[in-house]
Amino acid sequence: MHKEIAFLVIFSSVVQYGEQRKQISIGIFLDDDDQYELSTIAVSSIVRRINLFTRTDYLLRPHIFRVSNGDLLETGQLMCQLIERGIAAIFGPESPEINEMIQSVSSGVEIPQFQTFWNPKLASTNRSIQGIFNLHPTPKGLSQALSTLVRENDWNSYTVLYENEDAVLRLQEALKRRSPADPAVQFRNLGSKDNHRTVLKEVKSSGVLHLILDCETAHIMDILREARELKLLSEFHSYILTNLDAHTLDWSEFKDVRTNITAFRLLDTENKNMKHAVLVWNQMLKYDWFGPVHNIALQKELELFRKKKPFSEIRPHDLHTKTALLYDALNLFISVYSELDTKEKLTLKPLSCESYETSSHGRKFANRMKERNQELPLLLEPLTGDMWKFDQNGYRSNYKLQIIELYATEFRMTATWRSKYPNSITLALTEKDRDTELKEKIQQRTFRVVSRLGDPYLMQAVPPNGKSLYGNDRYEGYSMDIMKEICKPENLNCSYTFELVPDGMYGNYDPKTKQWNGLIKELLEYKADLGVCDLTITYERRKAVDFTMPFMTLGISILYAKAVKEPPELLSFSHPLSFEVWIYIATSYLIISITMFLVARMNPNDWENPHPCDPYPQELENIWTIRNCCWLTLGSFMAQGCDLLPKGISTRMVAAMWWFFTLIMGACYTANMTAFLTMSRMGPTIESADDLAAQTKIKYGCLEGGATSSFFKDNNFSTYHRMWVQMESAEPSAFEKNNKDGVKRVLTSKRKYAFLMESSSIEYEMERNCELMQVGNNLDSKGYGIAMPNNSPYRKSINEAILKMQEMGILHRLKDKWWKEMNGGGKCTKDKHSTDAEAAEMGLDNVGGVFVVLAAGVILAFLIAMCEFLWNVRKVAVVKHLTPKEALIKELKFAMNIWARKKEVTTSGLRDISLETLEPKM
Repeated sequence: MHKEIAFLVIFSSVVQYGEQRKQISIGIFLDDDDQYELSTIAVSSIVRRINLFTRTDYLLRPHIFRVSNGDLLETGQLMCQLIERGIAAIFGPESPEINEMIQSVSSGVEIPQFQTFWNPKLASTNRSIQGIFNLHPTPKGLSQALSTLVRENDWNSYTVLYENEDAVLRLQEALKRRSPADPAVQFRNLGSKDNHRTVLKEVKSSGVLHLILDCETAHIMDILREARELKLLSEFHSYILTNLDAHTLDWSEFKDVRTNITAFRLLDTENKNMKHAVLVWNQMLKYDWFGPVHNIALQKELELFRKKKPFSEIRPHDLHTKTALLYDALNLFISVYSELDTKEKLTLKPLSCESYETSSHGRKFANRMKERNQELPLLLEPLTGDMWKFDQNGYRSNYKLQIIELYATEFRMTATWRSKYPNSITLALTEKDRDTELKEKIQQRTFRVVSRLGDPYLMQAVPPNGKSLYGNDRYEGYSMDIMKEICKPENLNCSYTFELVPDGMYGNYDPKTKQWNGLIKELLEYKADLGVCDLTITYERRKAVDFTMPFMTLGISILYAKAVKEPPELLSFSHPLSFEVWIYIATSYLIISITMFLVARMNPNDWENPHPCDPYPQELENIWTIRNCCWLTLGSFMAQGCDLLPKGISTRMVAAMWWFFTLIMGACYTANMTAFLTMSRMGPTIESADDLAAQTKIKYGCLEGGATSSFFKDNNFSTYHRMWVQMESAEPSAFEKNNKDGVKRVLTSKRKYAFLMESSSIEYEMERNCELMQVGNNLDSKGYGIAMPNNSPYRKSINEAILKMQEMGILHRLKDKWWKEMNGGGKCTKDKHSTDAEAAEMGLDNVGGVFVVLAAGVILAFLIAMCEFLWNVRKVAVVKHLTPKEALIKELKFAMNIWARKKEVTTSGLRDISLETLEPKM
């Protein structure tokens, strides 16, 4: 009871005080849309606050009209009726057609008009017009904000989806900043609702990932639903919404969408002024607080809203920009008006649309609004930020926009753009925050990895005990281990599944069909998240997809077969000289020996005294028998010399010529032996790509449709271009379908074919097949990387994981595992390390023939000795009248007595022959 009495007292005092206030009539034109009720509530709220709680001597009398585009004539009549009542200001409308008419009338009679929508035509209006003020962010400001955001996001190419031509004006600043070298920006007119799907299909076929959507708030959801159906809302796509009211929509149906959707927002929904205002509005819908004071029309309108439908509680996120701007426009108007009226006592007078009379307050109001460097006082807290500066065209020149990003089902602020600093953005989320969120997303991801079979990167795993394998257990290899390391808890802590690319190709672009194949196609069509195999990073592929930093560095090199080492022949030491030369040498040996014998018999100087003590010998003897001549020539040939030397000039001449001959032949043999041994160890007949290109006997080729073939095809270097022409024209084809076929062809071609492939693959094959070798240095330098669709959010995190693995030596360890340890690796390591030693050593096979000759000579000498021994036994048996057996035993005992140094002399015929030995003295 006491509360009711207090309420009546307050109400009666307010009514009495209101009757003493100066009444100010204003006209408000609201669009006939879903925001009409909320705008009316906002007007009622501020009217109530101004009429009740402000310390002013004014009472606002709003005249609210609900208009639509078809009511142009009726709205014009209402406008004329308003100015005849002596109104102080006009607010709205938002419809461009109706606004042009109201703006024309307002500027003609100089009544201030406040606009709350994007109006690019205001800048082109004659600047002499007074009193038109637009609280909405300026066209140039919005364009600068959009341009700065595009630049900060590093969008080189993007597509603009728009409903009307105003989109070009909103993008003019972004277009001005583009250089001629940048990719062209595509503009797609959405047209009618039935045409959206056709336009979106064209966008999908173009492969563009960045899109700017410029449309009405009510159409955003319909367009995005169709984009989702066409798979244009993947995690690799990014959208920027130019509509400032995108945050008011219900985004719950897109909670599972991973697309980055960014928008602008003028309203700070977390601002305490906003929350307080919305709280008051909700109370007004529940309770009739003084009706709005002294305004029966507003009171009836609110009663109608309550009866029409039960309003759900209003949230800050439900508030549209124009509603908040209307609230601030009323606040700004009454604040400036009360300030001017206090100083100059403004008067409101009735005007007519048919006369040229103007208001008395309009010009003063306009001048105050456009005064520079002077802050405009506000009676209430604004909802859209500070409003104390307007330019000469009537645009609001100080404001800030929030850059918001869809997170789950609602938008959150990620950055701020200020009109005072149009070329910069203030981030609200740091890079560290972004990385933390990204890691949380990765931990919830299962990456779809596409690859292809190829040793040792990915191979079919052998099922244990004949059991079937499923999922990732089906494969093994270097690629699997890399993903296993990347997804470890200490790195990304994610999961993955491996699938094979259907066509088994790496990925090449066909200029005729303008399509990619292989792994690149799978990534472009978003059928996979990552491509992991021995995929080379090339310029063409890099334009189509993103790559991580290389996890392996390599280059193109030449795979060739080693020279086949034939088993050395037994008499290989004789190979430095041909068989004919050896025959000629033997013949020369015999001829010289005979010549020496004949010349010595003719030369008197070679006949000597057999008894040097007899000065008058009766006979002379010649030591140069056939046996001695052969011994001299043989000793000279073997460079060992002889105790017998010629004394005559002629015989010495013969000996000197033979020595000269043996000197030359010995030097030739030594030189040829060195060359022969060197040739037997020589490797390939080619040592570089230049050698390969300069000859035609050895064919060469590479993998068909791979990065290696692209290297030769697109290279302008003369040697490589000549090699490509040679490969293309080769019959049969020099290209192979895979590396295995290329290696097999090298092994079976008997050094008539060389295969050009990556050095890492050559290393792998050389570890398992000792008949293969790498020729020359790498022809280029490149790397294998993990491929992913463009604009992939996980590229940075995977890069960090690869860099960490590289620094910790994990990549090197994995390579050693699959190259040198697994599947027969390391087989040729011993041969590789012993190559240098072999080059300096000769094996037994090379000199075995010399040992055979030595053994044969010794055996022959032993046989001759046996013959001589038996002949001597025969003579002893005859002289001593012994049986052959007795003589043989007697002579054998003497021969076996190694201590015997002297032997008796026996004669042959009349002379004794030695039969007994003298016992050695002890």
